[in-house]
Amino acid sequence: GVGTGLLAREALSIIGPEGRLTGIDPSPGMMAEASLPAATLLQGRAEQIPCDSGSADMLSMGYALRHVSDVDASFAEFHRVLKPGGRLLVLEITRPSSRLTLLMLKAYMRIVVPAIARVVTRRTNTSQLWRFYWDTIEACIAPAEVLAALQRAGFTQVKRHVELGIFSEYTAIKPMGTDRP
Repeated sequence: GVGTGLLAREALSIIGPEGRLTGIDPSPGMMAEASLPAATLLQGRAEQIPCDSGSADMLSMGYALRHVSDVDASFAEFHRVLKPGGRLLVLEITRPSSRLTLLMLKAYMRIVVPAIARVVTRRTNTSQLWRFYWDTIEACIAPAEVLAALQRAGFTQVKRHVELGIFSEYTAIKPMGTDRP
């Protein structure tokens, strides 16, 4: 899910001119918005990545896990594409565990942000987009299930770090000496 390329641009600044970045997204329109001339952009999905086995040192997915239809198939693909010792980073917004925080975030995402966006963009459909965005966050796979799916795919050192109760950072490593898909 390279999307508009926001995270990909940050990755390019980290890897520098010697590095190579491949962005994948199912939407040609999103890839056109990304405007990443220093990257290779391929149309594809997390469940079937159009890259060779063992071809990546690192794989990242930023805020797109909630759009994946089969997490187990996706993580198996991530494992397949990574080289042994390769690192995985998955960033996602997850439902807060506290009921009060959940209600506050829901009100913020469904009422406050759409109202501000409607004024700034002068578009009437803004609230629909933000409602969809919130619905995808609310329906996202639970963190414990993400961790278990990463382990089922064969990853080790599987961890989750949380910021502000909603920003989840999942990390994992493909073990050395494994070519298991």
